[in-house]
Amino acid sequence: MTEPLARPPRKNPVLRTPLPTLPPGGRSRVGLGLTAAAAVGRFMLQHCRDCGAVQYPPREACHACLSVRLRWRDTDSGGELLSDTRLHHSNDLFFRERLPWRLGLVRLDAGCSVVAHLHGDVGDAPARVRLRLCLDRAGQAVMMALPSQDTPHMNDDPQLREMTCDPKFRKVLVTDGKSAVGQAMVRALAAAGADLIWVGHAEPWKRMPGADALSALPQVAWVPLDVTDSRSVEEIAGEIGGKVDIVVNTAELHRTHGISGRRGVDTARAEMDVNYLGLLRLAQAFGPALRGRAADGVPNAVAWVNLLSIYALTSFPAHGTYSASKAAAHSLAQCLRAEMRPAGIRVVNVYPGPVDDEWNQLLPPPKVAPAALAASVVKALREGAEDVYPGDVAQEWFERWRDDPKALEREISAGA
Repeated sequence: MTEPLARPPRKNPVLRTPLPTLPPGGRSRVGLGLTAAAAVGRFMLQHCRDCGAVQYPPREACHACLSVRLRWRDTDSGGELLSDTRLHHSNDLFFRERLPWRLGLVRLDAGCSVVAHLHGDVGDAPARVRLRLCLDRAGQAVMMALPSQDTPHMNDDPQLREMTCDPKFRKVLVTDGKSAVGQAMVRALAAAGADLIWVGHAEPWKRMPGADALSALPQVAWVPLDVTDSRSVEEIAGEIGGKVDIVVNTAELHRTHGISGRRGVDTARAEMDVNYLGLLRLAQAFGPALRGRAADGVPNAVAWVNLLSIYALTSFPAHGTYSASKAAAHSLAQCLRAEMRPAGIRVVNVYPGPVDDEWNQLLPPPKVAPAALAASVVKALREGAEDVYPGDVAQEWFERWRDDPKALEREISAGA
């Protein structure tokens, strides 16, 4: 059984900071379909539309009938471990630093065989396993074979932890603790075992509801942070930037109405200042520090979480200027992801549907509770997902957007 992860010792400031290394990241264009599935936490393989054969590895034509009519579908992830081995030597620098490394050959119930990384709690072959598509440090999909049933301290397995961003024993910055979502995020991270949680507050002179309850948590430390003020962001980055392992940007400004619903651009400018420029200021101040600590041992810097909105994909006209600011933040987050990937830092984008807060009071259910949104973020960090769509509305919106963006645009604009 996996031993529980021990609290890591304090870093020796005299020792050099190791540079991050990445596993091999080359993939074919068709192979990126696995990466797209892993990014949203799904186990998908190619299925032939003509003969039904399941394909692995991904290919351009069916291995059974040579049809090119292949589509990606959710697939049963169960299988049987046929053989396993433990790697003690590697010419690749990433694996050389992490040896020994366990690998195995798994025969999926769906019919194909795969080579997978093996969790430490998987027994010797033959054994039943379940496969998970994970994103490795290079941001590419890999197969991870897990035990058929969850085991104690399962997430503490060293190989699985290399594929995930588990907040256990890590130091986290939550940029805004005044909102219901921000406070729920702090509670969820504390329950997940975070070692220290810095909670930003832009107006420390104001007494916020729920602040006393957060202050009672032993992991919480309040810090003055206003994402609309470059000096505030830079001062906090200079103070704690070299210690933060995970940044969770919950700062946002949400107002209703579209273009003709209000006069002037003051509200739209304020939304852009928080939702887009706030993210930019944070990325410029904290990004270099996270990249520099990506190989700092067990408590290394691992992730950056952005609270976006499903409205970033297709505008919701009733919240038009807010949608535009989140669309800008979505584009900026993709740039941040590309810049963070060479260091192995995972950028997790969260696209919730309507949140059950004051700015969505007039929208009918279903709406996402702040606690459910926070739980989905912690789950994504533990499982190594890259894009998260909390709530029924976000899930349906995403599927419709992926199927036909133009149809979704017209349906939303027509009030559907």
